[in-house]
Amino acid sequence: MSRLFSIFVAFVASFLLIGPAQAEVKVLTSIKPLQLIATAVQDGVAIPEVLLPPGASPHNYALRPSDVRKVQSVDLLYWIGPDMEGFLPRVLNGRMLPSVAVQDLPGLKLRHFAEDNHSHAEEADEHDHDHRPGSLDAHLWLSPVNARVIATKMAADLSAADPANAARYASNLKAFDERLDALDLRLKKRLAGVEGKPYFVFHEAFDYFEDAYGLKHAGVFSVAAEVQPGAQHVAAMRARLQEVGKTCVFSEPPLRPRLAETLVAGLPVKLAELDALGGYTPATAQGYEQVLEKLGNDLAGCLESL
Repeated sequence: MSRLFSIFVAFVASFLLIGPAQAEVKVLTSIKPLQLIATAVQDGVAIPEVLLPPGASPHNYALRPSDVRKVQSVDLLYWIGPDMEGFLPRVLNGRMLPSVAVQDLPGLKLRHFAEDNHSHAEEADEHDHDHRPGSLDAHLWLSPVNARVIATKMAADLSAADPANAARYASNLKAFDERLDALDLRLKKRLAGVEGKPYFVFHEAFDYFEDAYGLKHAGVFSVAAEVQPGAQHVAAMRARLQEVGKTCVFSEPPLRPRLAETLVAGLPVKLAELDALGGYTPATAQGYEQVLEKLGNDLAGCLESL
């Protein structure tokens, strides 16, 4: 009996020395691009979750009770900041675990909406209140430079929370950096042929990407989705398009603005889409690069077809 008891004590002692396996670190991001960056860092360890479903607007998303519970319970939460997800600060006030507004990270290259390019439809009475001149342009994930800063912060946070996998996070971060170097070269080559060609956007979301690759939209038709523009507004925008001639007008999925077909009717203008959020991109280690590469291909493809 004493021998059996000794074996039992030894077994219990060995179990206590080993200790319980560390629980997986639960990561939640507000939007798909942040999820894709986090996925690159967590590759092979876990898959982070994303709060907004595909097609939802980060400017005015309505949180469900299940969303609130998720926000309160995950180990690490990453969002752009109050200049993008205005619905989150109230909920985050009650969160006890770490949350990171990436717009506040040191090392980011931030842009602000300019006073003179808010909208070229000067006669319009409607205004895009999310993009007031002088306010922060929060579409900062479209800069590969900023993506590196965000990934570095995520890797540091995950390594602190999950030291057993710190080497894996460091390796994943290095691989992400190397893939971004290769992506940068591909995009510069792909977009070199359309540099200087005029195009228009409905939503001023692409300035970071344009700045990285020497592009510039010729005008912004910023009309809030819930506002039906007046005839004067449409006429002003059509006049701008007539002035430019052959061009592309880009909207963002999933919905094309209601005035799009009226705006370009009879003009040598193509309607196309640019997806800044990549809402349906699979959560893989290469997902972030896929969003930027598709953005570059879609933009160049339309302009090359004119």
